[in-house]
Amino acid sequence: MSVDVFLTRTASFLPLEPVGNDEMETVLGMVGGKPSKARRIVLRNNGIQHRHYALDRITGLPVMSNAQMAAEAVRGLGDIGKVDSLATATSRPDQLMPGHGVMVHGELGWPSLEVLSMSGICVAGAAAFKHAWLAVRAGDARRAVAVASELSSLGLHARNFDAEVEHKVKELEQRPEIAFEKDFLRWMLSDGAGAVLLENKPGGPLSLKVEWVELSSAAHELSACMYSGAEKNADNTLTGWQQFTTREWATRSVFTVKQDVKLLNENVIRATLTDPLRELVQKHNLAARKIDWFLPHYSSQYFAEPVAAGVAAAGLNIPRENWFTNLFEKGNTGSASPYIMLDELFRSGRIQKGHTLLMYIPESGRFSSGFIFMEAV
Repeated sequence: MSVDVFLTRTASFLPLEPVGNDEMETVLGMVGGKPSKARRIVLRNNGIQHRHYALDRITGLPVMSNAQMAAEAVRGLGDIGKVDSLATATSRPDQLMPGHGVMVHGELGWPSLEVLSMSGICVAGAAAFKHAWLAVRAGDARRAVAVASELSSLGLHARNFDAEVEHKVKELEQRPEIAFEKDFLRWMLSDGAGAVLLENKPGGPLSLKVEWVELSSAAHELSACMYSGAEKNADNTLTGWQQFTTREWATRSVFTVKQDVKLLNENVIRATLTDPLRELVQKHNLAARKIDWFLPHYSSQYFAEPVAAGVAAAGLNIPRENWFTNLFEKGNTGSASPYIMLDELFRSGRIQKGHTLLMYIPESGRFSSGFIFMEAV
């Protein structure tokens, strides 16, 4: 028999001081020694004003690892007692092996427990949340922690593109910057971590009863859109990093994060929001429930209106005053963004008993999404 699950604590960790728009290229460096032509256009569309990078401002080297950031977020939960399950998520772990989860466990120094590493992109964070929820719901765990973290800046620094710039000198004379699908993501992504504690009973002045967590994928109909460690072919398949030479890893910037912007714009709302949400509206009778807080994870303010239209098309009426986002001041931290968003709202004092929360977490990797529904008790 399943038991009720309650989110009782939240925490987030954002490294160093916030970085403003005019400081970004100083921190991340200029590719080929030339300022980006895409930066101002991208920033105008995404609306982000500040973000955080775990990079030393002078050397451009990281001041901490991804696993260390995740551990800091978990420590932010405070004294939580014995934890039975730790579910971690990131899109770019510090190493290929071992798994990210055991590295976070090592940083925490906790006694032996169940540890999982969720991979993917943004929905990896929702997957970690779902495992923690299921572990408590099934009675396997009294307390479970889910944590998501991203150290994007390390891959966004200009030094990662130097070899490609040198290799494509003639091409770059005609277009003096790296390809747009690589460059625009340098001004979209940033660093951070967030964590939640899930328990089998409520605790503290505010708890959120987790009613359901739903994940879905549209990979059966759409090709990869956001990817790293691979190159996309003319037939839309991916060639993975192990099929390239070590020289090609550098000259083709194989490990940088790339995105097919046209594919994104044409499919992201339908495939990650309208289609799956329409099914959930029927499955969970959502139209009959007032949604007090809608927490959409989107990468850019550019998508706010399309998201609103997608929600309406799915059969829900959620007024914009019921939306909550901190994208503009905390940045797009990938799988950690929903956690960081929830943490700010949870601690704000604005959630009242009986309020309901619907979280929407999409990713454009191959068009997946997660939805989380909770009620304040």
